[in-house]
Amino acid sequence: MTDAPTNEPTEAADLEQEGDIAADYIEGLLDIADIDGDLELDVRQGRAYVSVESDGTSLRTLSDPETVQALQELTRLAVQNKTGHFSRVILDIGGSRDARQVELEKLVDRAIARLDEGASQASLPAMSSYERKLVHDIVSDRGLISESYGDGAERHTVLRRA
Repeated sequence: MTDAPTNEPTEAADLEQEGDIAADYIEGLLDIADIDGDLELDVRQGRAYVSVESDGTSLRTLSDPETVQALQELTRLAVQNKTGHFSRVILDIGGSRDARQVELEKLVDRAIARLDEGASQASLPAMSSYERKLVHDIVSDRGLISESYGDGAERHTVLRRA
């Protein structure tokens, strides 16, 4: 008996192909906007990562978290259109992912402070699945428990002590 095919790539070569398609798409958008940027591709944790860097300030407007999220969704659709399967490609523009990681760490620290003050649990705002995954990792590293609740755009993370 064979396993049913999945809708997601599992092989490194498939993820590299996703990264190549995504990079081509982003490069086309940068060309249209006349923005310089160097692209770097990576495959880790079962996802293709595309990073866009620049020496100048030309990426500043694109590195806004909401803009990166929108461009990532468009890029995922472009990859899906070419490959025929759902894409979980991650896009980073001008270090936006590192900056968001720091913001999420601060958010978790404020939630932990509420727990330290006696709250039984602390809820965080709704965020993307990728950001929730980062939060779960941060919370775990700090020795606490986190769970996600809600549906769609309202899905959020709740922290509590172990």
